[in-house]
Amino acid sequence: MTATATAGRITARIPTLLAAEEVSKYYGADGSHVLVLDRITLELRDGEFVALLGPSGSGKSTLLRILAGLLSPSSGEVRVHGEPLRGVNPFAAMVFQSFALFPWLTVLQNVELGLLHKRGLKSEERRQRALAALDLVGLDGFEHAYPRELSGGMKQRVGFARALVREPEMLFLDEPFSALDVLAAENLRGDLLDLWLARKIPTRAILMVTHNIDEAVTLADRLLIFSANPGRIRAELPGLPLAERLSKGQTHAELVDTIYRIMTNPREEIERLLPQARILQRPAAPTSPVLPHADVGELTGFLERLTALGGREDLFELARDLQLEADELLPLVEAAQLLEFTRVEEGDVVLTETGRTFATADLLQRKELFRQIVAERVEWIREIVWTLRVAPRHRQAEDWIVRRLEEHFSPAEARRQLETAIEWGRYAELFAYDEHSGILYLEENGA
Repeated sequence: MTATATAGRITARIPTLLAAEEVSKYYGADGSHVLVLDRITLELRDGEFVALLGPSGSGKSTLLRILAGLLSPSSGEVRVHGEPLRGVNPFAAMVFQSFALFPWLTVLQNVELGLLHKRGLKSEERRQRALAALDLVGLDGFEHAYPRELSGGMKQRVGFARALVREPEMLFLDEPFSALDVLAAENLRGDLLDLWLARKIPTRAILMVTHNIDEAVTLADRLLIFSANPGRIRAELPGLPLAERLSKGQTHAELVDTIYRIMTNPREEIERLLPQARILQRPAAPTSPVLPHADVGELTGFLERLTALGGREDLFELARDLQLEADELLPLVEAAQLLEFTRVEEGDVVLTETGRTFATADLLQRKELFRQIVAERVEWIREIVWTLRVAPRHRQAEDWIVRRLEEHFSPAEARRQLETAIEWGRYAELFAYDEHSGILYLEENGA
């Protein structure tokens, strides 16, 4: 550890293990590329647990893979211990959202895979290290079991053991608890925190991508909040003291609420509302209109519940009431705002008169109101309708529309945008879709 003089006294400087400097990532040719990450700068320091939060499509997992050396940045640089990263990060191990276990290998053999990069390591030493890692995560006794014999929580423990057996300096977690049921996730989350706080693992820093705001507030020393399209680090918040994190009292709830307010107010002056947040980058004006990935049925239920609650509710309380994670609630909030059914005011979602009319209308009235608003306000659906009107026989293949969307989005996001547009357009009866042929068409022309 180094030291530096400040105002006449010596203060410790915490070593930086990893740094991203103006990292950007885009797909496609330089002339018409789709920007996914925009000039990301961050540091991961010794002894800290950092959480990356943000809406779907904000590039959090892409950034994690760049820091792990699994992807290359389009511009900018990643440094590890001050040196440029070339290839896979040798100081990091990753736990993924999916369990990613080989079903034909035993638990022990799956964990030993984490040591294949250690050339010259004898088989018995590899076995002993794998057994020690399994013991660390509470899976001793399951060494010779196969993945099919394990619950979801136990499978993810194997994933943690496979990462920890490498004795990584940095542990990267990509939504590691999201595929688990609530109790299994809570149990594994608590065990990880115990191992980290007790320094029972050699890991010097943890970087976690999560969509669970409560989880991030419980675990992290520092929280970085992303905005999307393109992905930028919008704000940085300090974590709570450990006792306040674990007690989940008033300060815990207030920080969760603060993060909801930042994530649902992309254009609001967050500095004025939340002076404790350090603003790093302004959210960019969207490079193209983004359609929130919200199911119409879930959106309707969301508005009905908000109506039943009196038309105004705190976002954090609403998430708990509906038992939704942030990644599930935020698209509903964004869709409701886009359609002018709600607005967000200082952390509360407020039902508009239009939203109340929609929530209390009968089925046919709802569909007609939805049709009118979507045709007026949703640009991608308007463009699809226009494309069908001028197309031969008023028909168009979905692949043609996907290619059009890929001028603005990554291939995966372009497909998701089309899927949401198709659902909304069919519900509004603006066009029809034949899944077998992949053809969109105007209803009056038949299939």
